[in-house]
Amino acid sequence: MKYYVEVLQKYAEFKGRARRKEYWMFILFNTIFSYSLMFIDVYFEILFINTIYTFAVLIPSIAVGVRRMHDVGKSGWYLLIPIYNLVLTFTEGEYGSNEYGPDPKNTNLEINEIGKE
Repeated sequence: MKYYVEVLQKYAEFKGRARRKEYWMFILFNTIFSYSLMFIDVYFEILFINTIYTFAVLIPSIAVGVRRMHDVGKSGWYLLIPIYNLVLTFTEGEYGSNEYGPDPKNTNLEINEIGKE
């Protein structure tokens, strides 16, 4: 749940990197909430709560996807390539810093590299 809230706090932040765990935990909780709201919509015949939720998390979903592509060293535009982007979401991120920012998984590495200079 921590990662879900973290992604929502970075609502429209397309810069930086997102770990696999952050991405997939967001997808997991997003799916759970979406299906729960869909059930509520159908059960109570409201039919708009899930739509509102879907539009509310659209930008954070795209943003975390772009940051995930950055973690593997690719441009955010790779999100538009259907099968390849799925492969990239399962791929481990680049070790150390890349052009999109420091490694979110190995923050101690960055401190050690700075100390050696």
